[in-house]
Amino acid sequence: MTRSAAREISIQLGFSVAGAGLEPEAAVEAFFEPEHYASLAGEDELYAEKPDRRDMDFIRRSVCGVAEHRGELDKLIGKYAKGWRPERISRSAAAILRQAMFEILYMPDVPPAAAMDEAVELAKGYEDADVVAFINGVLGGFYRGEIGDTSPENRDE
Repeated sequence: MTRSAAREISIQLGFSVAGAGLEPEAAVEAFFEPEHYASLAGEDELYAEKPDRRDMDFIRRSVCGVAEHRGELDKLIGKYAKGWRPERISRSAAAILRQAMFEILYMPDVPPAAAMDEAVELAKGYEDADVVAFINGVLGGFYRGEIGDTSPENRDE
């Protein structure tokens, strides 16, 4: 499984956890029950390959971490969502933004540029062009404002 696929699964699970108020760890466990996961493979090629241990660790850390830091991440989204009222931000755009911001802040093994680029690419599959541009702008402002560098490639890991 690619990191992109693991990231997309993390975002989908994070979306479900946030929307239904589920316990993150329990949601991950239930999602990856062999019978449930196998049923998904027939519906979407994203689930054709089962995550290996490394991918499962990434997914679990992401889903649980985003849920744990949701209040902080939502405040950051509000801070950098210039000109967008919170109710105008779709649930999927918010899930994508939370995931990318969490990776940048709490996953030092993920290059910030990768988190941001992947978020924008994934958004293209769920949102229209103006929302994709919004996500790109929010993440750029967030990175400059919170990390203090103008380009994520220059960040020391």
